[in-house]
Amino acid sequence: MATLLLLLLLLLGFSAAHQGQTHDGELSVENEDFTETILRINNGSSDFLLEGDVLIPRTRNAMKCFGEPYTCLWPKSRNGKVEVAFILSDKYDPSERTRIVTAMKDLESQTCLRFVPRVAQRGYLSIEPRYGCASLLGYTGDKQVVSLQRFGCINHGIIQHELLHALGFYHEHTRSDRDEYIQINWENINKYFVFNFRKMDTDNLNTKYDYTSVMHYGRTAFGTLRRETITPIKDPSAPIGQRERVSATDILRINKLYRCWSYIG
Repeated sequence: MATLLLLLLLLLGFSAAHQGQTHDGELSVENEDFTETILRINNGSSDFLLEGDVLIPRTRNAMKCFGEPYTCLWPKSRNGKVEVAFILSDKYDPSERTRIVTAMKDLESQTCLRFVPRVAQRGYLSIEPRYGCASLLGYTGDKQVVSLQRFGCINHGIIQHELLHALGFYHEHTRSDRDEYIQINWENINKYFVFNFRKMDTDNLNTKYDYTSVMHYGRTAFGTLRRETITPIKDPSAPIGQRERVSATDILRINKLYRCWSYIG
């Protein structure tokens, strides 16, 4: 019995050394970038997730925006602001709610976006602590869930990452001209996840490829045994997969996509 107890204590100690909760309640793993955090948390989700965290709606094709121009964008109000209505689940505690709202305010401070509590708007974000970190892509004109699991997803950069999906942005590593900037190491990708590296027919808004984008996945995304799946071409040592906050280019793209002309210098 004493031997068994000692073995259990050793196993718990090993687990604590490699995984635990940070000071702000995030589930962390040593040397893990935000890509790995999202993919690990989303592992086992019953939803079909494109590129690891993009929910595919059952009622429309999320790969293309059909219909009149800009129907997949959140509408602009008469005051020139893009009002994104939202409901924030009461299952979040006060500190979690503060982090989510702070991430929104950060986006508002540099764009014409305004996140407003839902009153009666038909189209709105429902931010809920479901399983994993995930979002639908673009405006659907109805309730659309942004899933931010309480432990792991309540991180400033991850929150903004999922909000940008809801605004209509794909991941940076799947943009149409990515082969000029990154090498995909196909041999290192788990065969069941190869589809996540399919290039998209994206509107790049005449902006440069951005390794520092909060939408760029890290080097080992979907890799077997954490092997490198994405390698920057021009600078193989360039850091990718940061989760601090949106980059300057992320902000520029929001302002171009939503025609926030007064915010573009």
